[in-house]
Amino acid sequence: MAAKIQLDGKRALVVGLGKSGVAAALFLRAQGSRVTVSDSKTETQLSKDIPALLDRGVVVETGGHGERTFRDQDLIVVSPGVPVDTPQLKQAHELGVPIIGEVELASQFLRGNVIGITGSNGKTTTTSLCGEVLSKSGLKTQVGGNIGTPVTDMIAGSSDDTWNVLEISSFQLETIETFRPKIGAILNITPDHLDRHGSFAAYAAAKARIFENQTKDDFAVLNADDPTCVEIAAALKSEIYWFGGSERAGNGAFVRAASIFWRDGANEKEILPLTDIGLKGAHNVENVLAAVTVALLAGCKAEDVRRVVKQFKAVEHRLEYVATIRGVSYYNDSKATNVDAAIKAIESFPGNLHIILGGKDKGSDYAVMNELLAKRAKRIYTIGAAAQKIESQIKVPGSIEIVSARTLDNAVKAASEIATAGDVVLLSPACASFDQFDNYEHRGRVFKQLVLAMQEQAQPTGRSNG
Repeated sequence: MAAKIQLDGKRALVVGLGKSGVAAALFLRAQGSRVTVSDSKTETQLSKDIPALLDRGVVVETGGHGERTFRDQDLIVVSPGVPVDTPQLKQAHELGVPIIGEVELASQFLRGNVIGITGSNGKTTTTSLCGEVLSKSGLKTQVGGNIGTPVTDMIAGSSDDTWNVLEISSFQLETIETFRPKIGAILNITPDHLDRHGSFAAYAAAKARIFENQTKDDFAVLNADDPTCVEIAAALKSEIYWFGGSERAGNGAFVRAASIFWRDGANEKEILPLTDIGLKGAHNVENVLAAVTVALLAGCKAEDVRRVVKQFKAVEHRLEYVATIRGVSYYNDSKATNVDAAIKAIESFPGNLHIILGGKDKGSDYAVMNELLAKRAKRIYTIGAAAQKIESQIKVPGSIEIVSARTLDNAVKAASEIATAGDVVLLSPACASFDQFDNYEHRGRVFKQLVLAMQEQAQPTGRSNG
């Protein structure tokens, strides 16, 4: 590992007060840095985080970014939600101020082995499953990154024998320098965050950075059925293991005769039948294949992998079953923040779908959903800032109605009034959530609250009028 950066007595600026920004600021302060945090949100919007920072002696700047704030620093740590090409950051870079992200900061102090998992879709499910398998195999395991716990908060609990399983986003990979996972995985690469990265090529290049610092002693896990992953493999120095729905040359996990098999050199063995996977949707077979590959490379036994996969349930906000009311099933797929994720969710159901789409657009093409919607959807409900764009691009032949619901509340109410027994109401927005919600978790929780409130109203009270 590269030498740790020196933080004691240094002037450090954290830009963006998200969960990882707060964690980075508190870590830097604990290391002896003189810390300032800067966020464009107002003091009122950040009221829940500010007291803990002030108590630790962190200077807090809200409501915008001062030019001088960025100049007078020895180090800038930028949160994932802040574009690195903002004028203040560009100027700081020109002045020679080092700019890194929270993942890079943490990785220089984190002990043990790192598993880094990225991809357009399936990151949370695969990361959670990997963490479960490793933990229940008896390995000391921590799970965090873009899911749950910021990496800086994992440093204190890490040791030389820890496996740190991290979900890593393209935004986090933009600001790495020395970050080097022992096992790095790209699950898939489909158009996403084009509003931030500018092009698919730039987005794919950001994802590929997960392998940037790996050596021949490390492992790269790649989707054999994803053309962009296959292209990325050609330039890697690490040892490649593939996963995919069909058998191919090379080491890794694949499907044969309705079972998952593992090949490592001359050794080949069956891991588990596909019927043992409790997760809904064909895309989750890919997620399991990836998790199997990572877990076996980490030293887990095949029987432990099989046992955990059989028991594993869907993570919150990812094709999460909520309730059945008057014969209508409700599913929360709020984590489907891009078109490809929504397509995978829709493909998981045979039809009779009432689909809620919309939120903050990320430069997506919604027209690619038309053919599938024509086969599976009964009605579409649009919400949020992207509603007009979605309505202009969704041209489904036949009698499928598009309801301009505007809000999630209106969409759930409208769907519940129209849907009949055997139908499915699916929140799978294909958009980010930041127009009307704090994040996709907030959106998913609101959806579940609305559904469960309807369920409670629909249940008989058990009282007698006699």
